[in-house]
Amino acid sequence: MESLEADLVVIGAGVIGLAAGRAAAMKGRDVIILEAEDAIAVHTSSRNSEVIHAGLYYATGSNKARFCVEGRRQLYDYLDAHGVTYNNCGKLVVAHPHEADGLSAIIDRAQANGVEDLELIDGDAAREIEPALSPDISAAIRSPVSGIFDSHGYFLALQGELEDHGGMIAFGTPVGDGKLTRDGVELVTGGESPARITARTVINSAGHHAITIARRIEGPHTERLPQPRYVKGSYFSVLGKTPFSRLIYPMPDSASLGLHLTVDLSGRGRLGPDAEWLPKGACPPFDYRVDPARAAAFYESARRYWPGLPDGALAPDYAGVRPKIVGPDEPSGDFLFDTVDTRLINLIGMESPGLTSSLAIADHVASLLD
Repeated sequence: MESLEADLVVIGAGVIGLAAGRAAAMKGRDVIILEAEDAIAVHTSSRNSEVIHAGLYYATGSNKARFCVEGRRQLYDYLDAHGVTYNNCGKLVVAHPHEADGLSAIIDRAQANGVEDLELIDGDAAREIEPALSPDISAAIRSPVSGIFDSHGYFLALQGELEDHGGMIAFGTPVGDGKLTRDGVELVTGGESPARITARTVINSAGHHAITIARRIEGPHTERLPQPRYVKGSYFSVLGKTPFSRLIYPMPDSASLGLHLTVDLSGRGRLGPDAEWLPKGACPPFDYRVDPARAAAFYESARRYWPGLPDGALAPDYAGVRPKIVGPDEPSGDFLFDTVDTRLINLIGMESPGLTSSLAIADHVASLLD
């Protein structure tokens, strides 16, 4: 087995690993990203709605609230600067009469988080801008800063900047065991060219595998790591024309932001994700197939705000799995930055809004390296 020395190793080439590697490389660190797959961003990063979130829902003072708002502002500027396609289409969070009181709480929390330009409107005003909405919708939040974007174009831009600043990605290189040393972290990798890598700093951004890998790296941090939990979210595409121009969200629940409607950059409608808690002890690799039988619940949920959704309009599309640090019926977990001084930074529970937050998370991680 070959022995190598490295300055900074990032585990995982998902969006946060790419962004963190780029930020560190731009600060002059010599960066290697170890990626078990043969391509960038193949799991959580690319199996989502591609939504640019405003920051409405997250607990005030939480990492999710802070980094979503900061990251969203940075993301729009980044997409403009790098020619990545997006649509600042805006969003409506819609409510029925028995839910309407909850909208004020969302607005109060969002404004405390620094979200700009929110407006509480009644059902008639919501139908003026989205006529296909149900007549039973009594009120809505209008969020003009929400949007959608070409996430893969964004990933490629991050990779390009990482490489332009001397960083590299080693594909097909899974991380096995490791241990903290006095001056850094020692990792053992697999794949076609197994190696023992001694790194000054390791950023564990392994997504679904982050907690497992953190436990495999011997050190005092292993005693404080949470138990991993996972929620599968399926999507169904809408066949034919979708009569909405904005994102349409129902009221959120503890596991997800609700089964929402997105119109992608090609004009195709998509519903999802739903929230299917995987059993305790579930671990990757996950089954990403979409069960066609789940369509019945999609029709029922979507017709609460889109009564005109015709029978036969939904087709199974794709699914993703969100890494969680809490279980069902528990308050939503936060982004967790578990650090062992500047030697090891474990990024845990990086679920939604991780895509929107990625540049701000990367800046924070880079600040921990100083």
